[in-house]
Amino acid sequence: MSASARHKAVCAAVRGLVVASVALGLSGCILTTDIPDPALQVPSAYKDAGRTSATAATPQIDWWRGFKSRELTSLMEEAQTVNLDIAAAVARIVQADAQARITGAALLPTLSAGDQASRSKSSGSSSSGLTNSGREITNFSSSLSASYEIDFWGKNRDAALAASETATASRFDRDVVALTTMAAVANAYFQVVAAQDRIRTANRNIASAERILDAIRQRLNAGTGTDLDLAQQQSVLANQRAAVPPLRQTLAQNVHALATLVGRPPEMVRIAGGSLNNIAAPRVTPGLPSELLIQRPDIRRQEVRLAAATANVGSARAQFFPSIQLTGQGGYQSAALAALFTPHAAFFSLAAGLTQPIFDGGRIQGNFDLTKAQQDELLQTYRKTVVSAFADVDNALVAVKQSNEKLRLQREVVAASRRAFQLAEQQLRAGTADIVTVLNTQLTLFQAEDSLSQAQLARLQAIVSLYQALGGGWGPTAARTTDAL
Repeated sequence: MSASARHKAVCAAVRGLVVASVALGLSGCILTTDIPDPALQVPSAYKDAGRTSATAATPQIDWWRGFKSRELTSLMEEAQTVNLDIAAAVARIVQADAQARITGAALLPTLSAGDQASRSKSSGSSSSGLTNSGREITNFSSSLSASYEIDFWGKNRDAALAASETATASRFDRDVVALTTMAAVANAYFQVVAAQDRIRTANRNIASAERILDAIRQRLNAGTGTDLDLAQQQSVLANQRAAVPPLRQTLAQNVHALATLVGRPPEMVRIAGGSLNNIAAPRVTPGLPSELLIQRPDIRRQEVRLAAATANVGSARAQFFPSIQLTGQGGYQSAALAALFTPHAAFFSLAAGLTQPIFDGGRIQGNFDLTKAQQDELLQTYRKTVVSAFADVDNALVAVKQSNEKLRLQREVVAASRRAFQLAEQQLRAGTADIVTVLNTQLTLFQAEDSLSQAQLARLQAIVSLYQALGGGWGPTAARTTDAL
């Protein structure tokens, strides 16, 4: 054999080992584990959805624009880019992807190259007591090593699949965090605007109470009123003034909450707010319950977590079977650097090993039982998540319906209370009204107006809850996926 032919033989031996190992690995995974059937009971329609068309007003991707508030839209868009919880969730995606690559590396052979130079000298003493100068030895080597575990039973493939599914779950987890953040921004903003409305209402009520107090003082000066009437109205006025500080506290706290959600200190955030009367109430239809399984990110997250647990079961089962390891090494070794890469300095070695577990104190069986139990836990969690999602939508639909009815009735209460108060105030100034009637009508109006703001807030928050229960916006990609099922 010529020198070049011998050199090619050494390199071909190592390459052949790698190619054969990969081919055997790709034909592995003969033990498959199917995802257990969750046996879900999906209703045909929501019981509180009404008779509207299922696709009449399904949530849009930018669902918050339906409230017709530029400031809210700006806050939503800012939160999507700078919210710290979302940023942390994105970092977890990067971690999960890296872990998937680490786990998947076991499916490929490992290759390593090494160059070594050593110099040694033997002892100059002999057993007879004679001495000599000793012998110096120089050795040079350059080699390429490869090793591979044939994944004949699918242990490494299932482990890589589990890591990949976990990485997918981290993406749905990011969507869950984003949806929760968007709902929190909307609710905090509506709380800010509602607090502003309630403060304005309280100031109007204070002005009304002051007018009544002036009228009672005039009656007292005219001899037709009493100190008791004056004291009672002063108490009403003091109560109205005392209601303002808690409202200002609520306003400040929700502004600070918005600042946190957009990742800025409160001192750097300015919220103009406005009035709930200027915020639109978008109409939302929930679609079909079967679509919820695709739209809700928490359901999709639990689904892929179940898939990851199932792959872990397959990997744990494969550990009961033998592991086959192939190793190979080839290169050059010489005592002279000049002769290192000559054909006669070439060497190679190939080895194959099989290891069968016999007794490990129950470690493999315990690991298999653990993964099976984890799979069953995630199966039950998946079922509960789906059932809870249906309940969330139904609860939100009921809240939207009842809050709309509450708001309609409360507006009637305010209109009637305002009319009664105006008449009582006119009669008081004419000297024909009973002071008890005046006190009752103004208190009723004050409470009704404050309750109206709270009813408006409840309706908007119910709509936000419905968007959140439906999984946020439904994009065209998700719609196509639904049609394909």
